[in-house]
Amino acid sequence: MRKILLVGIGLLALAACKQKGDNAKDVAMQQQRDSLNRIIAQKDNEIDDMMATMNDVVEGFRAINEAEERVTIARSDEGTSSAERIRENMQFIQQTMQQNRELINKLRNQLRQSSVNGDQLRRTIDNLTRQMEEKDAELKQLRAELEAKDIQIGELNERVTNLSSNVVNLQEETTQKSQTISSQDKQLNTAWFVYGTKKELREQRVYDDGHVLQANFNHDYFTKIDIRVDKEIRLYSRSAKVLTAHPSSAYTLTQDANKQYILRITNPQLFWSTSKYLVVLVK
Repeated sequence: MRKILLVGIGLLALAACKQKGDNAKDVAMQQQRDSLNRIIAQKDNEIDDMMATMNDVVEGFRAINEAEERVTIARSDEGTSSAERIRENMQFIQQTMQQNRELINKLRNQLRQSSVNGDQLRRTIDNLTRQMEEKDAELKQLRAELEAKDIQIGELNERVTNLSSNVVNLQEETTQKSQTISSQDKQLNTAWFVYGTKKELREQRVYDDGHVLQANFNHDYFTKIDIRVDKEIRLYSRSAKVLTAHPSSAYTLTQDANKQYILRITNPQLFWSTSKYLVVLVK
């Protein structure tokens, strides 16, 4: 009888170990899925930003084409008003061309800093650059035709010459500004979170004598996230308490099918407005 009892206890212990091992595997797989989802969301966000810039360039070309048509129509008219319309449209064209140059340079910089392997985007940027070169040639010919008809746009031509000679400097300046803005944007949208037991948090000086983030805590213990992308944090625990000060109206704590808590950030701007560090106590 005693032997049977011992065998039964052994089988139960084996089953418990197996279940614990399975749970650990499930947690590891879920963490991998969460990490993959964050990477996908980040790539989607980068692609959206680049597509928005590209749409601005395409819209710029459309506006330039319309202005060219207005110049063509005005050339067939006589009088001071038609010459004035031509000057105004030519000035608009040149300004829009410069904006497109800067946008294309910004797009190239976005792709360089992006984690997206964008061969197709790179070819598209090269194609937009060729369109700019072709449009420059068209406008040069148009200015020559206007001058041949004694339509004086001398002041504008002087500005065009100055702009052309400063294109390289403007591109370098734009690149530097884009890099600075991109860096600042990432900093503004970066936050850190950690969850752990009371013992784990104390070991990392995150939770010390009832105070949170008061001591010289271990920053490397935290996970860095993009607040625009990461709005859901799985805590893998049936007990969870937010220790840092975040508005309760900006998040929810709900349990999944396994009764484990998930922190969902419903209003990222409000949630992270008080602190860019999130600490959650679990058991």
